[in-house]
Amino acid sequence: MFKRSLLFFALAWFSVAVRSADLPVPADVVFEKNVEYTNPDDQHLQMNIARPKNGRGPFPAVLCIHGGGFRAGSREGYNALCLTLAQQGFVAATASYRLAPKYQFPAAVHDVKAAVRWLRANAKAYNIDPNRIGVTGGSAGGHLVQFLGVTAGVPEFEGNGGNPEQSSAVTCVVNLYGPSDFTKSYGKSVDAHEVLPLWFGGNLEQERRKHIIGSPLPWVTPHAAPTLLIHGTEDKYVAYEQALWMRDRLQICGVEVELLTLEGAGHGFKGADAEKSNKALLAYFEKRLHPKKD
Repeated sequence: MFKRSLLFFALAWFSVAVRSADLPVPADVVFEKNVEYTNPDDQHLQMNIARPKNGRGPFPAVLCIHGGGFRAGSREGYNALCLTLAQQGFVAATASYRLAPKYQFPAAVHDVKAAVRWLRANAKAYNIDPNRIGVTGGSAGGHLVQFLGVTAGVPEFEGNGGNPEQSSAVTCVVNLYGPSDFTKSYGKSVDAHEVLPLWFGGNLEQERRKHIIGSPLPWVTPHAAPTLLIHGTEDKYVAYEQALWMRDRLQICGVEVELLTLEGAGHGFKGADAEKSNKALLAYFEKRLHPKKD
């Protein structure tokens, strides 16, 4: 089953030619779309959820967060990954969040934390093990999942998105080319000077504090979630060194971290690089979230 699902994943996940409505839903998967998980400012934020049709459970869960420079993107881009994960015995969800410039930091953080809390609050209904929730995302989504991994229990980032009795902590993180230190993004990225002022309400000179507290790097503690970083050395949007800084900080704090370096790869992987990334992501969640078999 793993080889069959991996092939489906490699063909479908990053393909912009296939519309989400055209994706075939495997016979062994239940796929539910447009499930509202929170409603800040009357925005009715939703997620799509794929889960195994068979099996006893409870199953580990994976929450997928899309990229788009905090100002664009759609949860539909992770539908194929969710279907593949469901075939591997996960409950997988892909969630929308509020976008800049209308909604600035920390709105998106509040939203993704609300999504984790919603999964825990609805664990029984969706046959989820609330103690095994992983997260993944690319670019801006990579930042948001990394932020989830390092800020569990920080009150100022929880927001009012519902289910406050639930924890927003995550078990593990797969961060694909997400930034770790926004104070060092300018001049190292082809679009940081456009994107970050929209999200923070000003550039580094105008809103330095927000750039600092909005970066995952300063929040790393020994309690951070184990992390897999995947980054290309020729990324022109989020410099490869951003992954090195996060790896080193996690290591210093004694947190388990792995870095998959893709030599020559840019921002967003294609071909063999995409296949390597996909394989590593699936293997990491299998290792971290599925119980060991005797």
